[in-house]
Amino acid sequence: MRALVVDHSEAGPVRFADVDEPEPATNEALVEIRCIGLNLGEVKFADQWPAGAVHGHDAAGVVVRAASDGSGPPEGARVALGMAPSAWAERIAVSPAWLGTVPGGVELADAAALGIAGVTALRVLRKRSLLARDVLITGASGGVGHFAVQLAAMAGARVTALVGSTDRAAGLRELGADAVVTDLAKIEGRFDLVLDTVGGPQLARVWSLLAEGGAIHLVGFASGQDTTFPQGSLFAFGEPRTIATFGDTSPTSKEMTDLLGLVAAGRLSAPIGLRGDWKDVDDAIGALFARKVHGKIVLEVS
Repeated sequence: MRALVVDHSEAGPVRFADVDEPEPATNEALVEIRCIGLNLGEVKFADQWPAGAVHGHDAAGVVVRAASDGSGPPEGARVALGMAPSAWAERIAVSPAWLGTVPGGVELADAAALGIAGVTALRVLRKRSLLARDVLITGASGGVGHFAVQLAAMAGARVTALVGSTDRAAGLRELGADAVVTDLAKIEGRFDLVLDTVGGPQLARVWSLLAEGGAIHLVGFASGQDTTFPQGSLFAFGEPRTIATFGDTSPTSKEMTDLLGLVAAGRLSAPIGLRGDWKDVDDAIGALFARKVHGKIVLEVS
């Protein structure tokens, strides 16, 4: 069968290859993949995976053989995978711990767009009550940002979305942002929670906008730059402020089920900025690296 595998050559980061058919263990389902979702991190840092390994973590498809031990969804169920290993293949063997059942009325393409970005946003925003809190989402036009804006607003937060340019601000107010800004210098007030996907010098400026008892959760470093905090800026009186890393890669079935339920109820959308065929994966990755896509990239497995 065909799969997208890690390629460490200059032609990479992935290439098509013929790989062996999966052989499910008793506690694994066999899933036929119909759509895959791309994330910047997994293609930008593909060299951290072994060359030739089946790559990718987000996808959606149909169970063609249920787990023989009786666990997980039945044959014929439509399912979505989030953060699952080796997802970009025509068929995969996967534990039900990584699967969410796709409700009727939800397209598999939308389900494939949730994955890493949706689960990351949901897990971070569940760290504290957001009702009537001030929340800042940096890099709000990206995959995690789109979901974080919606989920924070849904939880009752006052949401400020920070983007790199005015052309990347489109649609964020409709998703629930109370304010959309391109310049931190224009922000007045303080934030109780910050979900930061950018890092770099901007992170030090965001720290200065954190309220007493507030927290910054680091979920990415899109800037690729170092962060330097001015002398004395990490000392303050009052309730402690914190910076927390995020790297929770535990099974995602519960979060995927919750996210899919919100999509089915019309309360959460999965903005897809580019939809195509997986045979054009190189062009899609190029558009992702060039930051030409607002939202997620979803490719159909032809």
